[in-house]
Amino acid sequence: RMEGHGFYKLPTGTEYRGALWDGMFHGEGELLFPNGGRYRALWHRGIPTQGKYVFADGLEYEEKNWHYCDGYDRRFYTEISSGFKPPGIPQLTNLDSPETIPEGCYDCGDGFYNPETRVVVDYKFKFLRNADDDEHEWITRTCRKAGGGRAEHKPKP
Repeated sequence: RMEGHGFYKLPTGTEYRGALWDGMFHGEGELLFPNGGRYRALWHRGIPTQGKYVFADGLEYEEKNWHYCDGYDRRFYTEISSGFKPPGIPQLTNLDSPETIPEGCYDCGDGFYNPETRVVVDYKFKFLRNADDDEHEWITRTCRKAGGGRAEHKPKP
């Protein structure tokens, strides 16, 4: 079994770099996700005991008092960190040049979602995941859809 400091690549493309013991993540290590996000943690026998997730754009997830994209403050992280664009220049995504959404699909932040197949693919059309009922409902209710518009925002009942 793997022991010491090492590197392990999962079939999903996620990479682990850090301490290993008896074939498990154990000690300091981080997961590097294909979308650019990172999860740094202190692991004990394969289970994180404390850690921090950092999104690809540098935004750090806060477990308590998390207000980013909570429905009340809908600014993108680039707007929070760099300010708003001048009036008349819309910012439709966190990226300065938003991706073109394939017909019938939604931009869900880490890729495109096809509501007919219920599949999320990254921006290079590589499979990411199948959406469950809650994610399907959230994406179709809140995310930008093909045609340049945003889904009509309806509060969750």
